[in-house]
Amino acid sequence: MNGPERVAEPAGTRGYGEAAEQLAVQYEGVSFAEVHRDLHHLYPAPPRSVLDIGAGTGRDAAALAALGHRVVAAEPTPELRAVGERLHAGSGVRWVADALPGLPLLVAEGRRYDLVLLTAVWMHLAPVERPPAMAALSRLLAPAGRLALTLRHGPVPPGRRMFDLPPEPTVTLAAGHGLRLLHRAARPDLHGRDGVHWTALLFEREA
Repeated sequence: MNGPERVAEPAGTRGYGEAAEQLAVQYEGVSFAEVHRDLHHLYPAPPRSVLDIGAGTGRDAAALAALGHRVVAAEPTPELRAVGERLHAGSGVRWVADALPGLPLLVAEGRRYDLVLLTAVWMHLAPVERPPAMAALSRLLAPAGRLALTLRHGPVPPGRRMFDLPPEPTVTLAAGHGLRLLHRAARPDLHGRDGVHWTALLFEREA
C-alpha cells in the first residue's frame, strides 16, 4: 500500500483509549440491528464492499461481515482497535489505522466502497475539518454508493471533543460533494443518557 503506514490519532479521539475496555462493554451492549434500524433497509444487499469509519470495537463491522459483505474497519485509537480485533477475531474484517478528516491510507489505496458508515463519528470533527472530511468520503464512495451518518445532540461528556450541530449544514455540505440525501430519521439515545438524542442521515453518491 502506498503512503504512510498509519496516521496520528485525531483530537476527537481524546479520552477513548484509556476507556477502551469500558467502552467495549457499552458498544457491544447494543446490537447492530438496534443502532441501524432506521437505515438498514436502505443498505445495499450483500456481497458488497463496506467501510466502517471510526469502527470502535467492531460491532457493526463484524455484523456486516456476517451478512456476507467485504468489510474494512478504520479505527485510529489503538486500544479500541486491539479490543475489536480480539472480540471479533475470525470475522473476516480488515482493520486499518486511519482517521478523518483526510483518511490518507484509504484514499491512497484507491478502493471504492458501496457502503460507508460513520456511526457516532461526525460529531468529533471541528468545523474546519468537515469540508475535507466530506471530500474524502465522496472519493471513497463508489458510483451510487451510500453513506450512513449519525449526528449526536445533547450535552458533551467531560474530557471529550464533540460538536452538537443541526442536520442541515451536513446535508448542504454533502450535496456540494455530489451526495444526495435519501433518508433522515430521529431516534432517542440507546444508552438512556439524559438529554442525548440522534439524527440518522443516509446519502447516495451520484452515479
